[in-house]
Amino acid sequence: MTYDPPRPAGRLLLTPEDKEAPVRARRLRRLGLGERAEPALDAFADRLAGRTRAPYAMVNFPGEHGQFFAGLHRPSRDVLDVDAPAPVAAGVPAGPGDAAGGEGIRRELGRRLARDHGFCPHVLARGKALVLEDVRDYPRFAGNAVVDEFGIRSYLGAPLLDSAGMVLGTVCVVDVEPRPWGREGLDTIKAAADELSRRLRRREAVDGPDGPLPG
Repeated sequence: MTYDPPRPAGRLLLTPEDKEAPVRARRLRRLGLGERAEPALDAFADRLAGRTRAPYAMVNFPGEHGQFFAGLHRPSRDVLDVDAPAPVAAGVPAGPGDAAGGEGIRRELGRRLARDHGFCPHVLARGKALVLEDVRDYPRFAGNAVVDEFGIRSYLGAPLLDSAGMVLGTVCVVDVEPRPWGREGLDTIKAAADELSRRLRRREAVDGPDGPLPG
């Protein structure tokens, strides 16, 4: 089983190697995480989006076959799949993420995302927060597929840790505009990740993987 795409000759490896992926996948299954959307995690993402004034916020549990947003805030909740079509108003020029040829199909962020898409894999590999105020300022990140496919321009993410210190996933927000996150943004995303990590550990200790997420 492989978790990372092959590295093309002469090209920068945009997605870091995730050596913990097999162990993480087993751990997530034992915890009952990353296989279904959870209303409590959606509510957590809603609050995080409000605090950061970001259009998208996610609780991301990467699995064996890609990333899964068990908690998700987005402008349009009726789009359930990353490849689902969404109408584009007549007469409006195609923008970032619109299909080539102006056919009126726009890709929208959904619950699932390929492992080589986005910036959460870098947080997993680093084990610490990542702040990108404008992803186009960094060659390593500017070439990521989400920049062109979804119009993502800025990212703020931090790791979720279990009781043993393993990185289970991430909490993140993204925007379609550059954002001067600054120290306030870093402190906010780290505090959110710490809060949710504690809640997940309490659920495991008290109620098990099927129990409610403590407030």
